[in-house]
Amino acid sequence: MTEIHKGKYMFGTVKVGERGQIVIPKEARDVFDIKAGDELLVLGDKEKGIAIVKADFMKKLALKILGGGEKSDKNAQE
Repeated sequence: MTEIHKGKYMFGTVKVGERGQIVIPKEARDVFDIKAGDELLVLGDKEKGIAIVKADFMKKLALKILGGGEKSDKNAQE
């Protein structure tokens, strides 16, 4: 793992398996607190590439964008 700038990392390369699977490097899982069973959202831009983010982070961001507060968040969990 190489820290490029504070909070910006390069974790190295991974190989895509026959079934299209990759292994997220342990260092990346540790930094981003990714555990077995976590849901990840895969985003893509043909020019910029692929991004993988934790789905719960995006859910919180979407609620903020849509004007939802704690009440909306509690309703979303039910």
